[in-house]
Amino acid sequence: MRKGAISQQDILKAIEECDDLGRERFLSEYGYKPATGYLLVHEGRTYDSKAIAGVAHKFGQGRALRPDELSGGRSHAARWLRQQGFLIRAARSPDWTRDEIILACDLARSNGWKRLEFDDPRVIELSALLRTMPIHPEEVRNELFRNPNGVARKTVDITCRHPDYSGKPTNGNALDVEVLHDFLARPAEMAEVAQRIRLGLVAGEFEDLPAETEEDSDYSAPEGRLLVRRHQARERNKGLRRKKIASVLKSGGHLACEACGFDFEAVYGERGAGYIECHHVIPLHEAGEGRTKLSDLALICANCHRMVHRRAPWPSPAELRASMEQKHADDARAATIVAQPHRPGTAARDDN
Repeated sequence: MRKGAISQQDILKAIEECDDLGRERFLSEYGYKPATGYLLVHEGRTYDSKAIAGVAHKFGQGRALRPDELSGGRSHAARWLRQQGFLIRAARSPDWTRDEIILACDLARSNGWKRLEFDDPRVIELSALLRTMPIHPEEVRNELFRNPNGVARKTVDITCRHPDYSGKPTNGNALDVEVLHDFLARPAEMAEVAQRIRLGLVAGEFEDLPAETEEDSDYSAPEGRLLVRRHQARERNKGLRRKKIASVLKSGGHLACEACGFDFEAVYGERGAGYIECHHVIPLHEAGEGRTKLSDLALICANCHRMVHRRAPWPSPAELRASMEQKHADDARAATIVAQPHRPGTAARDDN
């Protein structure tokens, strides 16, 4: 199926045929199954995106496409329909992210780890707030996206995993348990994290964050994705980085990694001259949201930067350096033991 093979008018004709035949007969006649991924929304009604795209092909190209000629999902039928100006919604709500679960867990905490009902004003308020989160793209949000029922259910998934709960737990997921354990182990810190996410959403501070890149995908931290992305955006501020580098050079230092000592210019020559990455030493949940000072920044190489951000708790460059030095010492000790010569005819001394 080539891009642009169907027109908006072709799609409207397929929608009209579906209305005339009824959904069940329309799907059966062309061999399609009900959509499980994405739905087309038109004039308040939903349609199976894959079937509509396949049948629309009949009006523009002379024949309907078989189901196996469409791969489905955003990458094919749904994306094709969107390109023609139609609204696409997910058939089910997307999985909850860590940021969302942090807010739901904080609500459960404030309620004494007891379940909340869908009509609780606090649940309704959180539902509205979650809908403002710039995490899930518009096409995966259906009409039930983070509605009060879903939010109340998530608080149940969390509270029934609390150590004091005696009933049968719901299915939930591993991330619910992970965030709950974080709240139980570090209640003040996690409550502060939830408050920062909430305030950032209310103030609209996350709307203009740069898009998440593939290299960020394995970063994790207690703050959740939104605060981490804001943290990284501050780290990547070119003005701050230039000022930090200028400050180090002015004081007689050189641009070497503060963790491992790697010097880009020494290894790569002119190509590496003046290059080093910048890192906030103190995580956001500890440092707050004030102005960044040069003393808050450390110059580290790309590898060490990745290792610092890989998982919580984030080590400082000095702590990362200490762990590397310990690793080298352990390796040297092991190598010495292996290299010790063994004299034939001798046995280990037994002092007992």
